Amino acid sequence: MLSLYASRSTWLHRVAAAPKLAALCVLGTSLVLVRDPAWLLGGCALATTLFASLGQPAWQAARRLRGVVILAVLIAAFHAWLGTPALGAASALRLVTGILLATMLTLTTRFDDLLDVLESVLQPLQRLGVPTQRLSLALALVLRFIDVFHGQWQRLDDAHRARTGRAGGFRLLAPLTLRTLQTADRVADALAARLGR
Repeated sequence: MLSLYASRSTWLHRVAAAPKLAALCVLGTSLVLVRDPAWLLGGCALATTLFASLGQPAWQAARRLRGVVILAVLIAAFHAWLGTPALGAASALRLVTGILLATMLTLTTRFDDLLDVLESVLQPLQRLGVPTQRLSLALALVLRFIDVFHGQWQRLDDAHRARTGRAGGFRLLAPLTLRTLQTADRVADALAARLGR
């Protein structure tokens, strides 16, 4: 997620994090509620147009989205094979539209700004005794480590390709799990030292 942020300014960079996050929530919920493939196709076309309007940052990020398009095609093909092509088309359109909207958010919103919005949203829960600082820290760590683990997967895959000439695929799950546990252990030690526990 952090590596997706585009330092080159676009029109969406000028919109504050809170409205963008609220719009993503509303539009994401709408994708689930709408069932008509025609409306979903229109929403996907609009999301694609908005995504393309971001210019060069969008085109650079588009390379990472090829897997999403392949997955959407596979979902549509599977449903067509089951005899439910309309459901497959709707599912594929929801997937592509949702990923495009989320990518637009991460391309144009700094991680710290997202965390500020998250902390302000969680703040009312303090009155109920919920430790919101710990909760926001946990969510921040989850978001941060998505990017870290993706980078680790890429490095492992590059090393495997250099040795064998082929993609690592599921063979990388064991070493990735080991590295994940080691990273989590180091972070836990650092947090314990920082918090004095």
